[in-house]
Amino acid sequence: QVQLVESGGGLVQPGGSLRLSCAASGSISSIVTMGWYRQAPDQQRELVAAISSTGTTNYADSVKGRFTISRDSVKNTVYLQMNSLKPEDMAVYYCKAVRREGPGIFRDYWGQGTQVTVAS
Repeated sequence: QVQLVESGGGLVQPGGSLRLSCAASGSISSIVTMGWYRQAPDQQRELVAAISSTGTTNYADSVKGRFTISRDSVKNTVYLQMNSLKPEDMAVYYCKAVRREGPGIFRDYWGQGTQVTVAS
């Protein structure tokens, strides 16, 4: 089992910045990827950014150049630095971890979500 606890959401003005944190605990040794997803009202949950155990990153086109995902392996924490925030970035942001449970078996773990509100 993996537990994920997100923090760092809140209210920010357009053009502002926020940093989200996702602390992982439990059986974290076989986590292969961690990422951030977001879900706006009446929208599907979408990938924002992800980082693999080898450090490879990928981003949604809508956030490239504005958001940066990083990780601190000592603290078992993944961060999402969000700059130049836009109203369309407003959503509940979820942390996700993918853990290898066995040969060819992977399981997703989700955090509880943190609200990001972008408004004047």
